[in-house]
Amino acid sequence: MNPVVLKKDTQAWVVQVWVSFVVSVAACGVGIAYLPVNDYVKAFTGVSFLYAISSSFTLAKTLRDREEVSRVTARIDEARVEKILAEHHPLK
Repeated sequence: MNPVVLKKDTQAWVVQVWVSFVVSVAACGVGIAYLPVNDYVKAFTGVSFLYAISSSFTLAKTLRDREEVSRVTARIDEARVEKILAEHHPLK
């Protein structure tokens, strides 16, 4: 069997992702805080924004989990085929 190759993100990429996330959340928070509307509209917009962030994390986790399951399934199928081929003797 082939060894499993794990992909690992670089530290620069991880830092860029987190900085981008923090900047975008802060910018939206400041934008909502300075909206020229009453507090109820600001609160509704803020809660909606937090819900969108939460849904984004859930979607990303779900997609990642589906990808991992498909990789494991492919590896199991590959192992089954290798076992069948190893047991098969065409000259018998």
